[in-house]
Amino acid sequence: MLWSVSFDPLIPLAVLIAAGAIALVVVAISALLGLRAWWLRAIALALLLLALAGPAIEREDREPLSSVVALVVDNSQSQDLGERKATAEEVRMALENRLGQLPGFEIRTIRAGRGESAATDGTALFGALSEALADVPPERVGGAIFITDGQVHDVPEKTETLGFDAPVHGLITGRADEMDRRLALGKAPRFGLVGSEQVVTLQLHDRGVDVPQDRARLTVRRNGEVVSEERVVPGQTIDIPVEISSGGDNIFEFEAEPLEGELTDVNNRVVVTVEGIRENLRVLLVSGSPHAGERTWRNLLKSDASVDLVHFTILRPPSKQDGTPINQLSLIAFPTRELFSVKIDEFDLIIFDRYVRRGVLPLLYFDNIARYVKEGGAILIASGPDYADSGSIYRTPLSTVLPAEPTGQLWEEPYKAAISEIGARHPVTRGLPGSEGDPANWSRWFRLVESSIKEGETLMTGPGDRPLLVLNRQEEGRVAVLLSDHVWLWARGYEGGGPHVPLLRRLAHWLMKEPDLEEEALRLSTRGAEVIIERQTVGETVGDIVLTLPNGDTRVLTPTEAEPGLWRASAPAPDLGLYAADDGTHKALVHVGPPNPREFTDVLSTTDKLSGLTEATGGGTMRLRNEDGNLQVPRVVPLSRAKDFAGNGWIGLKSTDASVLKGIDRYQLFSGFLGLAILLGAVSFLWYREGR
Repeated sequence: MLWSVSFDPLIPLAVLIAAGAIALVVVAISALLGLRAWWLRAIALALLLLALAGPAIEREDREPLSSVVALVVDNSQSQDLGERKATAEEVRMALENRLGQLPGFEIRTIRAGRGESAATDGTALFGALSEALADVPPERVGGAIFITDGQVHDVPEKTETLGFDAPVHGLITGRADEMDRRLALGKAPRFGLVGSEQVVTLQLHDRGVDVPQDRARLTVRRNGEVVSEERVVPGQTIDIPVEISSGGDNIFEFEAEPLEGELTDVNNRVVVTVEGIRENLRVLLVSGSPHAGERTWRNLLKSDASVDLVHFTILRPPSKQDGTPINQLSLIAFPTRELFSVKIDEFDLIIFDRYVRRGVLPLLYFDNIARYVKEGGAILIASGPDYADSGSIYRTPLSTVLPAEPTGQLWEEPYKAAISEIGARHPVTRGLPGSEGDPANWSRWFRLVESSIKEGETLMTGPGDRPLLVLNRQEEGRVAVLLSDHVWLWARGYEGGGPHVPLLRRLAHWLMKEPDLEEEALRLSTRGAEVIIERQTVGETVGDIVLTLPNGDTRVLTPTEAEPGLWRASAPAPDLGLYAADDGTHKALVHVGPPNPREFTDVLSTTDKLSGLTEATGGGTMRLRNEDGNLQVPRVVPLSRAKDFAGNGWIGLKSTDASVLKGIDRYQLFSGFLGLAILLGAVSFLWYREGR
């Protein structure tokens, strides 16, 4: 309770001051003239003026407020190492119990350090502290206690930044004898030409007490397969050459062997993703019999800036003699030897468009083309009536790699191309524009070469479910056969046309092994705080997928079909590091977070980062486990005012003087009959005294 006096004048303050001045003059004159009982006149006037001032006594009813103590528990990834997490939980429960028994203290437990997304780099505890105490007046804060390994990355440089004047304490969960090995990324390329070598720079760091400086084995993997091993001296910077083997993402994993007795091996690995870029996709287009759609392939390939096109049209076979003078011919000789013997391996794709054997290419060169395919090349046969007659390209040694054998029959009737059951799941033909209806909303074709399929997959069909588009793999290479020459009707917009650009472009890119068009693939990607798993397959079902987290834990995920042939699953990704997916046949990797995350740059527990701030606030920083590994929870002492709030085995918290006003009682001194009686008594006494 607090007592005080207040005034509420009955007349304006200026009038009251003027009356006081007049009364003072009257009293002074009376005193100078020596009038009897002048001092009684002064008392009476003073009482009158006091009554006009409206004096009152006030009593405030106040309730003391509790001191708010923030108990911040570090929940970052580095706290999962060793026995730190168990130590933190045991200390938290002990402190909550002790603080709960202290009168006048309120506990706020804050778990921080692990963001909703792994994109949050480092351990941020003070930001969480500020948010938790945002609604608490600074004078009510009794202190903050941090239970952490000491690796905090947002420690303020000045105590004023805290926003309160109270002690801060740091309780360190780790031990002083820890050691750790870390592999750090120096520099790495983001892009590289396919077939080129790029250099990744790494450093190996061993830290701790009495760490041996022996050479460590460094294993290099590309897309999960071991490609080389190195020996690295701790503290040494090493350049590792890596080969970009394919277009798209090339994921390189560098792993140093564990250090005996080290705290964790999570930071022994570095993952680098280099996007493989083909400098130029070299395509050889050989056009045979002239036809209405002869320029369809040329226009499509020339529109792609990444394609270097070499195009030959065979208009004049060597045997043709028409008497035209040579100097009037605008033709050049077909460099068959250079193209199909010397430089054949320089091409990523060879296209034969309505090619007919006319003696231009000796049979020996078809042997070279078949070998080229088996060793990793790609060939596309865009056929027409030529594929069914005696001059068919199938009647060459190239037949050993072609999946469709012509029967010799040519179907010439209107039909609409359809996507087969397996084609609906294949990335080349899946979701082609206009394919939703039955039949598809495409223009008709009028020709198809009947063929029997020896092997491969039929993605599109014609009349009577006859094969129209067939794809196949031949050892290391790929082959596609389009059994109609009427795709140009789509390009010309006949009857509304059709999706010739996406179809032919996907077909060419599948042949050139673009990763996004693989029919059997497992992919990992990140979206916000999630890891997205995609399983591409032409099969009807897929099995469960095992996701391995950076800390080694595994989760079994059951994907669901997002669209035909594409299955998806997702999982939270709150942790930094390498995630790996495995379905028993395929493996996929993705690295979440920055290459050198601050969370794992230094995982050894320390008192150094918090000690400057804790000492400046009067608090202290101490380890919770002694040299023998025994846990020691400090005593908690409430203090109202002190210079030091920490000592050997104890920590202090500040008791607040803050209170809340519950009510005010007001008592008027000159109210009612009491005030009237006092004034009348004073005047009567004055009259009586002067009358004597």
